[in-house]
Formats: sequence, structure tokens, C-alpha cells
Amino acid sequence: MELTRHARIRQQQRSIPPMIIELLIGYGACEKAGDGTSKHYFDKRSKRRLDAYAGKLSSLLIEHLNCYVVVCPEGRVITAGHRTERIKH
Repeated sequence: MELTRHARIRQQQRSIPPMIIELLIGYGACEKAGDGTSKHYFDKRSKRRLDAYAGKLSSLLIEHLNCYVVVCPEGRVITAGHRTERIKH
């Protein structure tokens, strides 16, 4: 997983661990975000998949489950952040 300079800065500023970004891309829900980019986030279904994968460790990840990442078509992470409102479909 490759991060742009902007994504690395935002990840550090917003205290988002690298493991959460990998879990978002691997287990999170994916939605088109425009210009070919996609937004990855945890919804109810992806949280259940993560619980099945992580087991007891999933309780330690709860505080980071409101994060999202935006990924460009080439696969690089453009930015990362915390959701403050519901994602509209």
C-alpha cells in the first residue's frame, strides 16, 4: 500500500494507525468518490467481517472504526480522515 505525501501528513495529523488504513482497504466498504477515486470506510457489514477476522482484537480497534481513506485508481491512498457525518449513498 502506497501513500501520497498528503496522505502521510493527514494520517499523522489525525492519529490514524497504518494498520487501520490496511484494514479499511481490505475489509471496508468501497464507494465511488468521483474522478475515478474510491472511498473506503467501515459500515455495519464490514465491521462484522472485521470482527470475524480480528476476534478479540476488534474491541481495541473500536475508536478507529470511524475512519475513511480515499484511494486513486492507481491504488495509492490520497487522504485519510475521520468521518463526522454519515456517508450518503
